[in-house]
Amino acid sequence: MADLEKTLADVAKAIVDSPDDVFVTRDEDDRSITLTLTVAPDDMGMVIGKHGKIAKAIRSVIKAASAGSGKRVNVEIR
Repeated sequence: MADLEKTLADVAKAIVDSPDDVFVTRDEDDRSITLTLTVAPDDMGMVIGKHGKIAKAIRSVIKAASAGSGKRVNVEIR
């Protein structure tokens, strides 16, 4: 299985102006994994995108990367 935290961080760092301010935390239970992406306040618009299109694309990439894990993966952006 892919390292989901690293994948999410790499995708976010490629988008934002302040890649040093990108942090990913992981919370896992029996059925799901929640990844929380934290970026600089000035970079929130870049990560979310118009009408949430970039955020949706990021979630799709992480969902594809988690295939085979047997757990539901949620991405929260803060």
